[in-house]
Amino acid sequence: MIELRYTGMAFDEQELIDFMKASDLQHMVQGQTIRAFEQHTKPLSLDVWLRNYFPQKRDTKLADNYVIDALVKTGKFIAKREECPKTGRQCKAIRLV
Repeated sequence: MIELRYTGMAFDEQELIDFMKASDLQHMVQGQTIRAFEQHTKPLSLDVWLRNYFPQKRDTKLADNYVIDALVKTGKFIAKREECPKTGRQCKAIRLV
């Protein structure tokens, strides 16, 4: 289980892995932003996935570095810079091992 900084909020990393595989995503950009959910500019990001997973925090930035570090510690992900599918720029991302 990956715990967020918010008390009582956690998710099973296998659900993220299953989503990435079903969506044919080898990597997912972090995409953290302080914008409201409707104004988010990176729909395939970890931040959007988390906001959908925790709808009560839909307008809160959730994909902070703490989450990335926790995912990497599972041994199932690596963190690196990857091309953002929305902008084409290099962004912080997670990649399936």
